[in-house]
Amino acid sequence: MLNLPPRLGARLDSTQFANLHTFLAAARHLSFTRAAEELCLTPSAVSHRIGRLERALEQRLFIRLTRKVQLTEAGERIFQILQGAMDELTEALQPGSVNEVAGPLAVYVRPSLAQGWLVPQLADFTERYPAVTLDIRVGNEQVDFRTQRIDLALYYADGNFPGLASTRLMDEKIAPVCSPDYARRHALIGRPDNLRHCTLLHDSLAWHNAAHDAEWTLWARHHGVATALPERGLSFDRSDLCVLAAQNHAGIAIGRQRLVQAQLDRGELMLPFGPFTLSGHYAYYLVHPSKDALPKRLQLFIDWLHECAMAV
Repeated sequence: MLNLPPRLGARLDSTQFANLHTFLAAARHLSFTRAAEELCLTPSAVSHRIGRLERALEQRLFIRLTRKVQLTEAGERIFQILQGAMDELTEALQPGSVNEVAGPLAVYVRPSLAQGWLVPQLADFTERYPAVTLDIRVGNEQVDFRTQRIDLALYYADGNFPGLASTRLMDEKIAPVCSPDYARRHALIGRPDNLRHCTLLHDSLAWHNAAHDAEWTLWARHHGVATALPERGLSFDRSDLCVLAAQNHAGIAIGRQRLVQAQLDRGELMLPFGPFTLSGHYAYYLVHPSKDALPKRLQLFIDWLHECAMAV
């Protein structure tokens, strides 16, 4: 329910609706200039509309700084109300019967997880919910849910997401992987001390703010072989590229079980030092803005993801 302050609720004419629309864009971007670009207005017109809205409410909504703006406490509260109402309205206006789940859904995923786990399973979701339009976007950055129109993010992380709602989707296990030929040529089977002769393949962005060799360091400390790790290596910004390089005999990579099991089953990769072990505090998480109720299509997608995770 759109529960706006009484002073504004009593004066919701066409002018104030325009001002609220302008406020919503400015609050989402935290920029009058970017809001003006979105609304095809001048920054001055955006500023005037926000000023009229503030006078109607008799309270400030933005703190004007030299090169940016920030929401006040009142501004943040009204932004959350309006954004929630717009989400509900968008869902209500989707075509189809009231019982049909429909509408767009933007999902942000780390590239390796999209390539190795999510995308191969999407046919099942689209068959179940053909009226939901999925927009899968990939990248290594942290999503800014305020300025980017993203409904859900899937991260490989430690679970620390201040100010956001998060759910642990599934655990992950890691182990060094390489091609059978590479293992034979470097006498690696059961001999982690021979890593000193190898080229290590690094996912330099394994998780947010990770060191380039973070996964190798994590595995080595767990198994007590840190002194055997060579400095020679290749770095990529995607785990699946490390695995592809390992398949093609370029070195040895840290493999994540959920992303490399198919290659192991086909014999394209092997585990020279034994089975996978849990990757410490790191797991796959579903992250989205905190809301009292999620849009139905988003909740169904989250439920489907949990079903997929349980099936592995």
